[in-house]
Amino acid sequence: MKKIALVLVLVLLTGTAAFATPSTQIWIPSTDIQPFKKLHFGFDQYIKDRGNSPAAINADGREYNVINNGLTIGVLPSEKVQMEIGIDQRAYGADIPDKAPLYFNAKLGMPEDALFKGAPAIAVGGYDFGTKKYTTDAGWGTDFNIVYGLLAKTLGKAGRFSLGYYSGNDKMLLDKNGKKDETGVLASWDRTISEVSDKLWVAIDYQGGENYYGALSYGLAWKFAPNVGVIFGMNDWNRSDFKPTYTFQVDIDLDL
Repeated sequence: MKKIALVLVLVLLTGTAAFATPSTQIWIPSTDIQPFKKLHFGFDQYIKDRGNSPAAINADGREYNVINNGLTIGVLPSEKVQMEIGIDQRAYGADIPDKAPLYFNAKLGMPEDALFKGAPAIAVGGYDFGTKKYTTDAGWGTDFNIVYGLLAKTLGKAGRFSLGYYSGNDKMLLDKNGKKDETGVLASWDRTISEVSDKLWVAIDYQGGENYYGALSYGLAWKFAPNVGVIFGMNDWNRSDFKPTYTFQVDIDLDL
């Protein structure tokens, strides 16, 4: 049975951006983009469950926790064509790959109806562009270099549906047998449950591939204020040898 990760995310935000890399749903990128001069801080901690694992290095048999601190900002003043760029500082708790802790991301897109009335939202971008190139001699790197494209459309009360595709570094994105597994589908559904409250939001997303990123993720959010909310979610990793991950995240948005 695939392992399920429980995600507990505390979010302080204006939009529905979830993680500290590009603006996301629960796990995958979304077509949402930070508005012009909107500064987005993300402080995330991924707490691994106990149990044997390829990455279990701790004496108690638990994988090292991962801490990610990110900064994203909207850089285009146009309402029809938007762009965000970001940088993350990530610590895996091990000498490798913590020697190269910086990762970069960017996204360019258009919201729904921008291209023409009824047009879907469009986004292209990339994330986890690390500064250490993988080499056979070194045996490690941080250049996951994931690029993607997404379309999203809101269908009334049915919610918003997104579909896309991604590709990454085939030397870094591997399955549990060490074989290349660098591409996959991106899909999601999300909706504000206004029948209950405008503060309640739910989402399901999927990232294909049995690599380090592939997962089925789902969760809900409750906004206590326009800029304060809590997200509860779960990640069901596609790789059966991956253990559950408990996640705590704080995001803060500021207008410059």
